[in-house]
Amino acid sequence: MEFEFRRRDYRAEHESQVLPRSRTLKHPLSSPLASRQQQAKTVRGSDLDFFDPLRGLDLNASEEEKVEDTSISIESVTQDLMKEWKSLKRILMQRFPVSKVISSSPVSNIIMKGSKVENPPTLSHLEETGSEQTSVEETAKMINQQDYLAKVYELRDGITSAWQAEDRVTSLKLSIKVTKLLMDTTVLQFYPTVFVIVTDMLDMLGDMVWERIKEKAEHDVDGTVICTLLNDFQASDICLEARETCYNWFCKVGSVRELLPRIYLELAILPCWRFLVNQPLEVVDRLVMMVRGVADPLASLYCRLYMVHRMQKLGFCSSGYLIKCIKDIEDVLGPVIVDKDGYSYITVDKKLLFSLMEPPIEYITKCLLLVGRQEKNVLGILEELGFGRNNSQSSNTSHVSILLHYLLKELPFELVSSQAMEILRMIKCSNDCSFSQILNYRLLGNRLCEGSSQADFLSSLISEVFQAASQYQTLYDYLRIMDAYADLLLQNKMENHLDALLDDIVTLARDKFLSEAEQASLQSIILKLLSHFEDLEEVLPLNHFIEILDLMSGTSKSSVNMHLLDMGTRNGCICDSTTVQLLFEVSQALYDTTDFINIKDDNNRQTAHLISRFAEMVDYGAEMERHLMFLAECRETFNGIPELKETLVRSSNSLAVKALKAGKKHINFVKSCLAFSEVTIPSVSTPMKHLNLYLETAEVALLGGLISHSDGLVMSSVECLENESLRDGLKSMDVDSMASVVCKLCSLLVMVPGNPEKGMVEILKSIFSATCSSSWAMPRLKVKIFCAIITLSSTLFQDNLPYRSANPEIIGNDLLFFGDHSYKKELVSCTQLVLGELVDTIEQESSQIARGNMALEACNCVSSALIMNEKVSQLCFRLLETAKGCLGAKDRYIESTKKSLKL
Repeated sequence: MEFEFRRRDYRAEHESQVLPRSRTLKHPLSSPLASRQQQAKTVRGSDLDFFDPLRGLDLNASEEEKVEDTSISIESVTQDLMKEWKSLKRILMQRFPVSKVISSSPVSNIIMKGSKVENPPTLSHLEETGSEQTSVEETAKMINQQDYLAKVYELRDGITSAWQAEDRVTSLKLSIKVTKLLMDTTVLQFYPTVFVIVTDMLDMLGDMVWERIKEKAEHDVDGTVICTLLNDFQASDICLEARETCYNWFCKVGSVRELLPRIYLELAILPCWRFLVNQPLEVVDRLVMMVRGVADPLASLYCRLYMVHRMQKLGFCSSGYLIKCIKDIEDVLGPVIVDKDGYSYITVDKKLLFSLMEPPIEYITKCLLLVGRQEKNVLGILEELGFGRNNSQSSNTSHVSILLHYLLKELPFELVSSQAMEILRMIKCSNDCSFSQILNYRLLGNRLCEGSSQADFLSSLISEVFQAASQYQTLYDYLRIMDAYADLLLQNKMENHLDALLDDIVTLARDKFLSEAEQASLQSIILKLLSHFEDLEEVLPLNHFIEILDLMSGTSKSSVNMHLLDMGTRNGCICDSTTVQLLFEVSQALYDTTDFINIKDDNNRQTAHLISRFAEMVDYGAEMERHLMFLAECRETFNGIPELKETLVRSSNSLAVKALKAGKKHINFVKSCLAFSEVTIPSVSTPMKHLNLYLETAEVALLGGLISHSDGLVMSSVECLENESLRDGLKSMDVDSMASVVCKLCSLLVMVPGNPEKGMVEILKSIFSATCSSSWAMPRLKVKIFCAIITLSSTLFQDNLPYRSANPEIIGNDLLFFGDHSYKKELVSCTQLVLGELVDTIEQESSQIARGNMALEACNCVSSALIMNEKVSQLCFRLLETAKGCLGAKDRYIESTKKSLKL
């Protein structure tokens, strides 16, 4: 008994399965509160009554403007400054690394003497206060940095050990010895590291003294609890013994001979003044004046830094002493800048000296303005420092550049915007070696870009910036300044200033090879231009834009080219021939500088994607021959980009479809497109893409009525399966993806007319043969392919096919082989061959669950394609038994299969 295919009425099946439809006048997502007409007229962002059904806009939302409260509490200030202090210490250690060997000094020599500290029972007053004389005449030598730091850590551990042994005198003595290191500025770059280590030790000492005095205040001699001190305790809450202990510590520290260690040690125990007085204003003023006695600029600045830090521990946040600190710093730096008096010895190391001063100055100014915000008196602070608007001399007074820079950096945006002109004039007047004036100009521009400024003064401000920048004769300095103001020009639509900027760039760069730094600055300006405009065609007409592009080279040029290509391809088709030519040259430049062998690199992958996207987006409209020539030029120029070739094939196919829609007169052009695709496909990288592209191109050929072309393309796709050289590439192929391609091929074969001369089912047999002989096809994939062949044979057997080619000239197989019994016999014969291999393949699967599912899939395929005669029933029962043995009789898939078989 032979197999016999079921008769199918596809139209009736479709009508029985389609869901009932009824016309409706109301959109299912529309709102009862707003009509569709109102929604259609609403412009996004312009109508508060706009109803978005997916967001559910609250129509009763408050329209009150939210005003941000810029004031901050004293607790918040203290917490922020403590975080800043930790960050500052990390920066000081990382930013100023030192060599492995450093030169010694009289102070460091004393530290390095001996590795252990003797603790005699009695010490002279000078030893207790650490005031022994140092020999300046000692011979200088080199010290290993690690040994130096190890000795300092050893002394710090000695302080802790002595304190735990209740030997306070030794702890103090060692603290003095370590603190003396801060007197030594002979190795400038090592000073920040020493400062961090020593101040950590001083913080530790201060905490230990605080806890000792607090213990005495809360407990009697015999350990009885006297009281528990609250965080906001008063001096009157402290008992006499604790007050005397506290006073004694300040007396010991006050007897230290050297000024700098004496200041540092008092700062370390500064919070302990709370045990003696409630408002230690006089103490703070005295310490501020004491620091003025430190002659060394670097040592005095870092001492002020530590003073500001310890003031937070005291709980004393006041702008008054911080203003004095800033003024004192300016007074100290003045003679250094002009090389007055005894400061000529640091002339050679000035650049290093000011770089060491930057972090402390930044921290102190940050503290000042944080406190100013807390006091709501930032403008008053600026006036105190001579930076305010009300100071008639402020605009003409020269300020130290480094102070001006960090004040400007920390000022609230509102003040920067309102006093921009005054700040600009101060920058003009402040041109010294402490900080680059160019960086101050840049900072002002960057700060103004943080928000929206009043347009009435921006034009005059930009004009003055142009004048200031033009005084610098080098392109690099000019670009660094104007780069910061480019966004302001663009955001405020200052076309005249923008043209002037581009003119100046071309003038300064003419007949000159740009350095890397100049390239980077120019790149920044161009990228800001590109990010401002939506369409590339708005950028190209800009004054000298193309000429400026030609000035660039190297990585900066590549970066700009990437942005140009991205901008040109993100807004739809590219129709303008000038834009196409520019982007082609840009793509070519990127291609020449990219290694596409290493396509896994993210940058290379992005470049390949952008070039492919460009080729896809070009549209010459009615000039289709020119478009095809462009695709051929892309294939030749960008031959090393695998992704592009796939794009070119699809673009060529789209071009062919476009020509077909224009009429039969373009049939020769369609053939040219198909030839282009057929030649290009073999150079595509992966076999799976080969198969898909061959099938897509075959569909186009079929649409054009070019049966010979479609036959050749379909056979090429089958040869991909048979080709020995592709098998290794298919070993790792995803089963579902491969099955999907074969199913796509089978669905296409429904429309392709058979060839009586070569055999009507030749292609089906070729697919079957390639699948059976392949090493890459696992049983699961083979079963899917065999089921697809069976389903296709069943479809081709029908008197009426479910669908046909869109070209009415293509005759379907149902008409081509109407009444031809040999055709139907071939289909049955092919199906019998496939069924025998199908059952054997299922038995080869090692996984029980997979084998059971495959058996059920095959059973459903067979029952839907063939009439259930005795032979077919036996086959289905066999497959069901296999499934039961693998999945169990109660499996839901088995139950549904039995139900469909009516068993």
